[in-house]
Amino acid sequence: MRGGLHHIELWVPDLTRSIDSIGWLLTALGYAPYQDWGEGRSWRLGDTYIVVEHSPALTDDVHDRCRPGLNHLAFGVGDVSQLDELIADATDHGWTLLFPDRHPHAGGPDHYAGYLENSDGFEVELVADYDETS
Repeated sequence: MRGGLHHIELWVPDLTRSIDSIGWLLTALGYAPYQDWGEGRSWRLGDTYIVVEHSPALTDDVHDRCRPGLNHLAFGVGDVSQLDELIADATDHGWTLLFPDRHPHAGGPDHYAGYLENSDGFEVELVADYDETS
């Protein structure tokens, strides 16, 4: 589809850590393993796939989401209970909850989400379908 997201490629400082954290999350969100090679892995959902790669062309070994470039990826997760379950399981897979004092409304009172950061500094936002009246 013209203009649709084809893939995202994240260069990571440690492939094993990324498979353990990002790979776990993508699998939990319904992505299936897609490609596997010495320096990388990918997971696919529909027509879109996400790659983690430890490229030999890396010029640094630290990702800083506060510098220009990618800040975070945001994923829809389904309902509130599915989000809560993912957040509860995330720490077992290398993720830390960001903004715990404002969770799950760190994005505002009408936004039910969890913000996670892995040990390599990559952030994801997990967004639940939320109706404050229910």
